[in-house]
Amino acid sequence: MIAGGWLISPFISAALAVPLAFVFWFFRDPDRVPAAPEGFVSPADGKVVEIFEAEHEYTGKAMKIGIFMSGFDVHVNRFPVKGTIEYLNYVPGKKWFAIAPKASEINERFYVGASSEFGRFVLVQIAGIMARRIVCRVHKGDTIDRGARYGMIKLGSKVDVYLPAGIVPSVKIGDMVKAGETVIGVVKA
Repeated sequence: MIAGGWLISPFISAALAVPLAFVFWFFRDPDRVPAAPEGFVSPADGKVVEIFEAEHEYTGKAMKIGIFMSGFDVHVNRFPVKGTIEYLNYVPGKKWFAIAPKASEINERFYVGASSEFGRFVLVQIAGIMARRIVCRVHKGDTIDRGARYGMIKLGSKVDVYLPAGIVPSVKIGDMVKAGETVIGVVKA
């Protein structure tokens, strides 16, 4: 077949269709509904790789949950609970393997802190070795609903969440979670 003077073979068309299909698949953004009416929902699709007590200047002491996003996961990030944005901080850094324990401290990352009826929490978008851009679409003063989209990490990587003091993790290391659906923290009984 000739188009515009160029010969387009079925092989070339098929070869170009594969990366195009990958791009469409990678940047998919399905609608999500929280699985339970209460609790903090996961901010990212992926695997829980860390749960431990940590401290952040915005939250103070908090339980930190780290979620690693593989290339097969949806990379749109969602808000875990309704909150008002009070803290934003971009930190340039390396683009090392996001699953590495030190990635939360040395890689490029973007912090979003918000207040909620349960207290303050922080979300951290962390770039990895393949990530080329962190996108955060919120501003100070915005109020974001539970499960609503707030950004994405293009081709990449990991999201940490620092839970308020009255919230305890309801997941364990190795669990697979879905952004905006899986409850990862509940009110301490």
